[in-house]
Amino acid sequence: MKGARAPRVAWWLATGFGSGYLRPAPGTWGSLAGLGAWLLVVSGLRHSAGSWPPWLLLAAVPMLTVILTLLAVWAADLVVRETGHKDPSFIVADEWAGLWVALTPLLFTATLQPQPMTLWLARLVAPFMLFRLFDIWKPGVVDRAQALPGGWGVVMDDVLAGLLAALITWPLDQWLGAQSLLHQGLWR
Repeated sequence: MKGARAPRVAWWLATGFGSGYLRPAPGTWGSLAGLGAWLLVVSGLRHSAGSWPPWLLLAAVPMLTVILTLLAVWAADLVVRETGHKDPSFIVADEWAGLWVALTPLLFTATLQPQPMTLWLARLVAPFMLFRLFDIWKPGVVDRAQALPGGWGVVMDDVLAGLLAALITWPLDQWLGAQSLLHQGLWR
């Protein structure tokens, strides 16, 4: 059953500024767009790092991730109501929110530790791939979260997939950081 028209801004947010319309694999395209947005935010914070206390710098992205998640729930809920579909594939704001959660362990490295671009890019691969794996596979509680009503059901499975990815990314990133320090001869 179709509902009232959602505002244009809800459609823009829900579709990840149109990335959810890309085919094939709109969830992957949406995740890539979300990764690009995360990189822009982190890059902006990194360039302004001198004017921010470190704790505020490290807290800014998680706060933005919570805001993004709540906006994703709001937008997805309105679009789901309008279309009458439970979780249409063109809604990718949930991928953005979930991926931002998966990338959270990289914040210290991304904002405060200088490192070569190749290592930085390599560090993005694991959380991205793990998030996509858990988002598609939907193990246990990730699958059950889809039963939540409206936008919550659309978004929370991705947030939980991102959390699982983050739990694996954290120790992996710490190991990569130690390897980088060894390689640079800064830690023995």
